Amino acid sequence: MNNCILCQDDGGHLVWRGDDARVVLVDSPDLPGYCRVVWNRHIAEMSELSRVEREILLALVDVVEFAVRRVMRPQKINLASLGNQVPHLHWHVIPRFADDPYFPDSIWSSKHRDTIDTVLKSRRELAKGLPEAIRSGIADLA
Repeated sequence: MNNCILCQDDGGHLVWRGDDARVVLVDSPDLPGYCRVVWNRHIAEMSELSRVEREILLALVDVVEFAVRRVMRPQKINLASLGNQVPHLHWHVIPRFADDPYFPDSIWSSKHRDTIDTVLKSRRELAKGLPEAIRSGIADLA
């Protein structure tokens, strides 16, 4: 679609692209390790996918969640597929920490605090390991 940002752009730093979907790291200074799994073809809802396509997409979300848990060691993972502002099927995989700016609310709520700079720097360093962990997990699917 001409006016869809996820059709025009990867939606973040490309980690992996397959025929059906891609995985990107989101440039979010407050939330290192935040990833998206984006369906390549423009559709808005999971129900528009075939059963096999749903299995592919959810397997990718699962791989990304495992990689984020292993690499980032968050207290919680948030998975979300909203599409209210960008009606292109994508899943958010978000590592959450009690000291992140939005915790315990969603990342789309108002900030409650700033995370200490040294903690953010450490998490950004950890996030550098995500691309390899994600690609390795996807390779294991085959």
